Amino acid sequence: MTMNLPSMRLDVRDSVAHLTFTQGERGNPIDGDFCADIRTVSIELGARADVRAVLVTAEGKTFSVGGDINAFTADLDGLPAKVTRWAGDLHDGIARLQRLNAPVIAAVHGICAGGMTAFVAGADVVLASDKARFVSAYTGIGYSCDAGASIMLSRRLGHARAKRFLLLGETLDAAAAQAAGLADEVTAPEELTARAEALARQLAAGPSFAYGEIKRLFQTVGHEPLEAQLALEAASIARSAGTQDARGALLAFRDKERPTFAGR
Repeated sequence: MTMNLPSMRLDVRDSVAHLTFTQGERGNPIDGDFCADIRTVSIELGARADVRAVLVTAEGKTFSVGGDINAFTADLDGLPAKVTRWAGDLHDGIARLQRLNAPVIAAVHGICAGGMTAFVAGADVVLASDKARFVSAYTGIGYSCDAGASIMLSRRLGHARAKRFLLLGETLDAAAAQAAGLADEVTAPEELTARAEALARQLAAGPSFAYGEIKRLFQTVGHEPLEAQLALEAASIARSAGTQDARGALLAFRDKERPTFAGR
């Protein structure tokens, strides 16, 4: 199955959804098309039981330049309303992707700026080429932040480090991003695609329901009291215990066999 949209392509095969940003000649900017397309893709992925991992990549030399400056300057008086519409689509799509059971892997090369840095920070696993650069960008054009930047960057970097990254408009190279927690793994450019695809296949072969439960638990860990979070964990692991995957894995371990997971 392939879905071609104005700014991206979604190709589902072997339980992995390959989401590719396709406007490489423009630097894969975040504009109205991109925001609408992310929402469309997120709805499609949420409705598909066959998707057990999502791999996000980009065509061209740049992963993304972030917001489309040309689109911003075309109508400065109407810009606040335009930004509100775009952010509505973008944020709805981001929220839906966060709720997927399927882990999301981002493979970043070149420049990753502004809202796309926030988008990438929301991935479950971030792989980066050693030539990648993560650019805050927002305050350089007098903007605050969107795309979940305040949430996703805080989860990865910690509140103080994330705030400094945004306030100072910092740029992190791949090594600094890994040290700060923004990138999970750094590879040579020629190895990035193969490593990302291998990881996507590995996750797609795993216990998808359990992955989703873990993802949701980590969304509440920052604001729930201890007792409430423990109660959420108890309910979560009880739900996991009732799945076909968990039952099959327990029997496999008992019989000294390697478990296989169907994602149910």
